[in-house]
Amino acid sequence: MSEPHTPVRRFVAISGNIGVGKTSLVEWLEQTYQIRPFYEPFATNPYLDDFYADMGRWAFHSQVWFLSHKFRLHQELSEETGTIVQDRTIYEDAEIFATHLGRSGKMAQRDFETYLELYRSMRRSLRPPDIMIWLRCGVPAIRRRIAKRGRPSEQAIPATYLRALNGLYEEWMGGWTDCPVIPWDTERQDWLGDLVHRMEFQKAIERFL
Repeated sequence: MSEPHTPVRRFVAISGNIGVGKTSLVEWLEQTYQIRPFYEPFATNPYLDDFYADMGRWAFHSQVWFLSHKFRLHQELSEETGTIVQDRTIYEDAEIFATHLGRSGKMAQRDFETYLELYRSMRRSLRPPDIMIWLRCGVPAIRRRIAKRGRPSEQAIPATYLRALNGLYEEWMGGWTDCPVIPWDTERQDWLGDLVHRMEFQKAIERFL
């Protein structure tokens, strides 16, 4: 008698700056490979509008909200069977966004150290992704995409902020060792609209799925 089939567990993470195309990729992976998606809860963060209007005052509040919700989501992901895909991970909340706020002085040093202590404690209990797809894009293209999708809280984001985040992604990905990384330039490699690029992208990811 044959053994019952157990679905292969795969955790696919999508990382990248604001407006690089993470949500579109998650939707495409869901439709193409029937992967269960988990989206970033930006719309439900009660501090987000206040944060974009006054980063110095609301940085700690907003980042702790994201951290706690993303930690709970990661715990739920660890109980899933089959293949799942997540739109931005808890790692980016800390390594990119909170780190920028700490380095730029928009989050007080005391608050930043408290935040990092909490994050590091959480991280020790997390299962890392099986593959990280890192989407990259230049700031001018990011700003055009932000304007096009029209989220009110994002329209006043300065280019200097987006540029700083891009730099932090390069720094963070340069030292990431927890799983393989597939970098993809969404400005020059149109996986959605160009058939050749899409085939290249599928070839790169399917060995992990």
